[in-house]
Order: sequence, then C-alpha cells, then structure tokens
Amino acid sequence: MQIRSTLAGLSVAALLCASCASSPETTPAATSAAPPPVATPVPAPSAADSPSVATPLVGRVLAAPIPVPATDGKIHLAYELMVTNTLAQDVTLTSVEVRADDHDGDALLTLPRQRLQYWTRVLGNPTPTTVIGAAQTATVWLDVALPPTDPLPRQLIHAVSITVPDPMPPLFPGAMTEEVAPVTVSTRTPVEISPPLAGPNWLDGNSCCDMTAHRMALNPINGDIWAAERFAIDYVQLGPDGRLFTGDRADTGSYPYFGADILAVGDGPVVSVLDGLPEQVPGATPTGLTLGEYGGNHIVQDLGDGNYAFYAHLKTGSVKVKPGDRLTTGQAIASLGNTGNSDAPHLHFHVMSSPDPLRSDGAPFVFRSYRVDSRTTADIDPLLDGEPAELVPGFAPRDENSTSPLVYDVMTYADR
Repeated sequence: MQIRSTLAGLSVAALLCASCASSPETTPAATSAAPPPVATPVPAPSAADSPSVATPLVGRVLAAPIPVPATDGKIHLAYELMVTNTLAQDVTLTSVEVRADDHDGDALLTLPRQRLQYWTRVLGNPTPTTVIGAAQTATVWLDVALPPTDPLPRQLIHAVSITVPDPMPPLFPGAMTEEVAPVTVSTRTPVEISPPLAGPNWLDGNSCCDMTAHRMALNPINGDIWAAERFAIDYVQLGPDGRLFTGDRADTGSYPYFGADILAVGDGPVVSVLDGLPEQVPGATPTGLTLGEYGGNHIVQDLGDGNYAFYAHLKTGSVKVKPGDRLTTGQAIASLGNTGNSDAPHLHFHVMSSPDPLRSDGAPFVFRSYRVDSRTTADIDPLLDGEPAELVPGFAPRDENSTSPLVYDVMTYADR
C-alpha cells in the first residue's frame, strides 16, 4: 500500500491491499471470505429499566474489540464506532465517552470536542470533523488503553454528547447525551507469532493505534465495510544514518533493505499466492491497479484458529512457496519488494479473520520475543523524502515478550 500517512484512496479510506487473486504463475487454493464479525450487543434494557427516548444519532460498533498488550505497557481496545445522523439537519459531536457498563459506569476514555475532531471522519471525507451532516455517517476511531493491572471490562457503552441547531422539544433538546452501540468485549486472545523479518532498525511506520492510513482504512467491499488493516504494519528499515535510502530515490537499489528475506511468522499452510507483478517506481503513486493488485505480489498463510497472515508488496519473482505448502516458523518465503500500491520498498504485514486480505476483519497479534530500540518522533513522510529519522531522546531499549508493536517503534528482530 501507499505508506505515506496522508494518502487516502477508495471512497471511505485508503484501499491499501489486495484481495486474493490468481497470477500467471500461481493459483490460489479455493477459499471464501468469512462474513464480517458481529459486535455482540448488550441486551436492551426492559421498559421498566428506562423509558424510550428519541435519539438523533444511531450507532454501531464495526467489530467487537479484542484486548491486546502493547509496547507502552498497556492493554489496548482498538475499534471503530460508526454513528449515523438520522435528521435533516447537522448534528455536532461535543464529546464521546467510553464507559465500562460492568464497572459502575466508569469512564475508560473521554474525548472532548477538541480531541474528538482528530479521531472522527465522515464516510468518504478525509477531513477531521465533529459535524455530521444530514443523513451522513461518521466513524470515530477509539483506542481505550488500560493499565495491565486493571480488570478488563466485559461490556462497553458509548455516551455521545451532541448539539443540534433546530431542536424539537419535547422529542429532543438542543443539547443532549445519548448512549449508543453497547458492545461486549471479545474474549479472543491475540495470536502469538514470530516477526516476519530479521535484523535491526525495523521501523513500524504505519500501524495501530494512532490515526494512521492503516487504522483509517475502512474498505467498502461486496456491500459491507471491512477494517482488515486495523493492526497492519508497514515495515521499513533505517540505515546507520537514520535514512531509508541513499542516492536516487526512484531506484529500488537505493534502499539497502530492498530484497530482505521475508520469514514465515508461524506454522501453517499457504492459502494463496500472487507473483509476477512488476516493481513500482519509488516516490511515484501507482495508478490503474485492479482490486486484486493493490497488495502487489503477496502470500496468505493460514495460522489456525481463524487467523490468516498477509505478507504484501513482495519482490517480483521472489516468492518461494505455492498454495498448499506447509510453512514452518522462520522459513524464508519471499523477499521485500515494491509491488502493487506501494510508493517505497516495504513489507506490509497483517493478521485477519479470513483468507481475503481486504474482505476480512483485522485481528491483533503479538510477537513472542523482540527488542524495542527506540521510537521516532514523527510520521514516516519525512523519511520518504530522504530526511533522517528523528528519534525520541533518552529512550531506553528494552526486550519485549508477547506484546504488539505500536506505530513509530524501531525494533530489532533476532536472526533465524
């Protein structure tokens, strides 16, 4: 996918990957995408519990959050709240509060309007906003980060405060707070895997849980919205000078990590493969791609228990496996490339709920063992322009076990 954080693509957000597709060289195994996961709603209260009220906004959670431990020492619940304005006038969001319904309504996350704008987009519009027009739907990206010592909530509710310019008393006033989209937190455990690369200075340039292109990629496929890339990582490697390339930016050979070995993250069979697509020119935006070409040359692997690994933008002609092959952890399966919807050499990696890289739900994952060496202080865009990475001063490197990297982590992965 494009790894610049500012780019947006098909309608809702950046269409950054590819659905499983055939190539002249390989044929995918027969697969079918799973239906979108249902965010389990909390049972509605009985009439005796609370009266019925008019709610100008209606909402749903796209998929129930799965708790995942991350490198900041917290447990993250990363998910999307979608709200629709049912009125023929604007609705302005003034705050969103995530409450633990089973913890006496404790507030786990509060987003006042100034912060809420950063996390909110109307479908099809990349501009941050808190104003939802008549009959429009907006997405609020949520990241509830909890101390690991706190008990996990079983259920979440969303208190959304709004104002409207034309109230309709006694149905609804000019300012009110609604409770929408109650959801049960998933009891699934993130799959534990090994890193897909080896060596030092691998930068997580585009992943959870900030407002990255991956996080915002809600893809409209086959009549539904899919967040396949919720936890996806774009990997690039920093050189000794902190840069991604030396020399001609448009030459893939200027990127020392171009051609690095891609390693199987776990044991399991290959589901599908695509190879034979050409390398793109770094620094240029690819055009004319079909849906099946967005991920470039790629491999989909079945990790078991409903988890599938997606390795994308692989080097032309480098794929060493075929559908049906059973992979072992650490096996070299391809080389890092710049194919498909890619503007610089990198590995796109994510775990998903079905074999289709776009038409699936993005699942969290944790790495068994690795080291976090540093963090960058800014997004990846300056690096793509040839600037050196700015690193957090005084960062103390540390070993990590069974955690998920966060965007801007710089890591060392053991040789295998």
